[in-house]
Amino acid sequence: MPKIDLKKELKHLYNPSAKEVVIVDVPRMNFLMIDGVGDPNKAQEFKDAVEALYSVSYALKFMIKKEKKAIDYSVMPLEGLWWVDDMSKFSIEDKDAWKWTVMIMQPEFVTKDLFKKALEQVGKKKNLLALSKMRFEDFHEGLSAQIMHIGPYSAEGPTIKKLHNFIREKGYELRGRHHEIYLGDPRKSAPERMKTIIRQPIEAIKS
Repeated sequence: MPKIDLKKELKHLYNPSAKEVVIVDVPRMNFLMIDGVGDPNKAQEFKDAVEALYSVSYALKFMIKKEKKAIDYSVMPLEGLWWVDDMSKFSIEDKDAWKWTVMIMQPEFVTKDLFKKALEQVGKKKNLLALSKMRFEDFHEGLSAQIMHIGPYSAEGPTIKKLHNFIREKGYELRGRHHEIYLGDPRKSAPERMKTIIRQPIEAIKS
């Protein structure tokens, strides 16, 4: 059976240039989501959320592959929305103040009923604290600007500045939450080769 790879089908969203910022219109898509607070590098809550998201995402993949024998697909990458209550004070240095939603996009044939079934299945096999916080929800980001960052997460500052400068130069302003999509696995990739999509929802500056 051919494997569905949504990263390739949605290449304009999941493989942007690392040289220049592009504007995209992100459609409504379904995600598994978990909310939390604190520095992702130190908060156990964040690690628990990531483990739970991947566990349920893979449970869904294998459940669908077994029940719908003609369908196989690649699990999508981890994504994160990051913000503080006053976004004018958002800083990549002060991660302790961050609020976040970590999430993994699901193919359109994943339903709420299948999600509940997978959640129960994982809960019987693993004692994951974050399972009770997980939800299946659609998310419509709309008009956004994005660029690929290559390198360690700690070096994202200049890439984010380039993205924000582009947005203002093109007559837009920031809206919504800072969005990152993690294409590499930090456990397997050298920091200088990590790929992270930096995305920022935008809107026209109000006159």
